[in-house]
Amino acid sequence: MTGISVPAGQERSDRGISIVLAGGGTAGHVEPAMAVADALTALDPRVRITALGTQRGLETRLVPQRGYDLELITPVPLPRKPSGDLLRLPMRVRQAVRQTRAVLDSVSADVVIGFGGYVALPAYLAARRRVPVVVHEANASAGWANKVGARSAQRVLSAVPDPGLGRVEVVGVPVREAITSLDRLALRTEARRHFGFTDDAKVLLVFGGSQGAQSLNRAVAGAAESLAAAGISVLHAHGPKNTLELRTPRPEDPPYVAVPYLDRMDLAYAAADLAVCRSGAMTVAEVSAVGLPAVYVPLPIGNGEQRLNALPVVEAGGGMVVDDRSLTSEFVAGTVPGLLNDDAGLAAMTTAAALAGHPDAARRVAEIALDVARGARR
Repeated sequence: MTGISVPAGQERSDRGISIVLAGGGTAGHVEPAMAVADALTALDPRVRITALGTQRGLETRLVPQRGYDLELITPVPLPRKPSGDLLRLPMRVRQAVRQTRAVLDSVSADVVIGFGGYVALPAYLAARRRVPVVVHEANASAGWANKVGARSAQRVLSAVPDPGLGRVEVVGVPVREAITSLDRLALRTEARRHFGFTDDAKVLLVFGGSQGAQSLNRAVAGAAESLAAAGISVLHAHGPKNTLELRTPRPEDPPYVAVPYLDRMDLAYAAADLAVCRSGAMTVAEVSAVGLPAVYVPLPIGNGEQRLNALPVVEAGGGMVVDDRSLTSEFVAGTVPGLLNDDAGLAAMTTAAALAGHPDAARRVAEIALDVARGARR
């Protein structure tokens, strides 16, 4: 029996589009990648998604939890000072690129979407002249991996107009659908009951990321008496390794709920009227997407990107920025009650925060990636 020949490319075109996500390391890289993965599967249920990661990253837990395939490669962190690690960097890059090429070949990748971080650079180098690349930069100041990737990428997407990558398309930061679809007003009663607040409470939400922030903890906990006197309830996630020193509350005080970690951020956002938080890209994206006014306190290290992340929301009227060293108990006591007890001002900040957000960012990145992949197949 004579075999039937299949035209070149037809077998591949009959399979679902294969997309490789390179965003391992921190939650700031993994969460946008997972939000885009969810958007991709919603747009095209046949899409095949593979996430790249390293053994040391959060993706080893987060990616399998979301039901996506994970391939591990050698991490390529850039040492910040001369060391033995810097000398070993070229060898690590070559090894990681070789491993990534094997992944791209094994899944017949149609497009790579890079979000920066340890796995992005090997992905960009492995994909060069083989697989089209879409780069997404979440921060207001691009990291070195995305600067390399942007040079040969077909599309460069970002959260802000000028992250240092040349010409970009502003789409915002991809956020999971559970947050972007959150109706804070509809969920408020349930959320407040969950944390033990009354329906008419004025609620301040305090969080410093998954590990907490000691400067935020000290400042807000130190202002607890003043906040209570102003009738303000507090929901404070202090971090699993931190503790709060709080005075013994009086019977008439509103609740000060202190927890190590919030695993229901949707309920926390719905319960709150105002947040005091850091201004990492994911934090700003989520807080503005749900329309929550915030006092942003940029991390005082790095290249200043956290301040830049918050500025678009602040300039729109959805919050304010306070330097870490200026966030004292006296500042909290003198500023927060005025914000929370000004109903008209708080409503205006809420509207401005929502307008400054990009709740459709994940879908937009997914649409662009699918367009690039389909174009490459044609």
